[in-house]
Amino acid sequence: LARGVTPPPRGREALALVEQHWSPRIYTNRVTRPSRRPIKMPLRTRVTDLLKIDHPIIQGGMHHVGYASLAAAVSNAGGLGTITALTQRTPELLRDEIRKCKALCQHKPFAVNFTLLPSLAPPDYQAYADVIVDEKVPVVETAGRNPGQWIAFFKKHGITVVHKCVAIKHALTAEKLGADCISMDGFECAGHPGENDVGALVLLAKAAEKLTVPFVASGGVGNGRQLAACLALGADGVNMGTRFMATKEAPIHDGIKKALVNGNEHSTTLVMQSLGNTERVFKNDVAMEVRAIEEKNPGKIEAIRHLVSGENYRKSFQETGDANSSVWSAGIVMGLIDDVPTCDELIKRMVRDAETIIKQRMNSLVIPRSRL
Repeated sequence: LARGVTPPPRGREALALVEQHWSPRIYTNRVTRPSRRPIKMPLRTRVTDLLKIDHPIIQGGMHHVGYASLAAAVSNAGGLGTITALTQRTPELLRDEIRKCKALCQHKPFAVNFTLLPSLAPPDYQAYADVIVDEKVPVVETAGRNPGQWIAFFKKHGITVVHKCVAIKHALTAEKLGADCISMDGFECAGHPGENDVGALVLLAKAAEKLTVPFVASGGVGNGRQLAACLALGADGVNMGTRFMATKEAPIHDGIKKALVNGNEHSTTLVMQSLGNTERVFKNDVAMEVRAIEEKNPGKIEAIRHLVSGENYRKSFQETGDANSSVWSAGIVMGLIDDVPTCDELIKRMVRDAETIIKQRMNSLVIPRSRL
């Protein structure tokens, strides 16, 4: 040590000084102060690299939920927020929402969900797609049938495409069509889980064996323990919808958020199975009425159309907050929703918990082999 320089403290004395915000610059031999703040990016995966995000957590597209305010909150917290294109009634309204998100986003990436819906009078998909390209949205989440034309279109304009699938065969097709990433939806998911009833434990493990592009786990995910489990199964991140509905920034009525907190893993049911368009929804009297009508009139959309209209649940979400007045998508992750945090609090908690499980619990399970 140089003459006149006090030697650095050791042992308990050093720890005490650290706690008192001791500055190591006082000493010639620098001592690194441990930080209690979470590392900005403790979980690096192919998805964080691909999407240029801090944490491997995506907010999926949701009708009447995926507005700029929620998408920006998720992106600013280090995840990937998503605006739902078809929630906007016209392409120009989508343009306005994208610009609003840009203004809120602090130069963070975000996505637009572009879902291909079965409809007798489909929307002008090309006009919506043109707006996405014009506004230079970095990521698009595609979903629905026959996405090839749109995957090619977005890729041609340099946009990263995440395609949502419920079956391995569809994921492999999307991969061949050029999708950069796959969102694998297990049977647990809100909305449309497909018709094969395959849960995430098998679906994700098989995706890890079959796919070469990165993929994220979607359906039933809501905490850090599950994030760690999905990474262990081979996924590169998670996609969440219902869990993000129960956040402070979610632009829906508090009555819906309260229903999510009060619900549990038994609080959903399946409708429209007779139509081959199964949807997992919140279990209420209206949903049970749909099921009863379907049982008597299988395959007849006209018999239930008045009950499953999207306008009904828009009113529930945006106007009344009455969770029992419409049919609305929700996942069994309700069994894990106990609070309504900010998006930043939720993401940081999940990442911190996942990191702890990976470093401590999982590592502790591996017993070093004897060299004898």
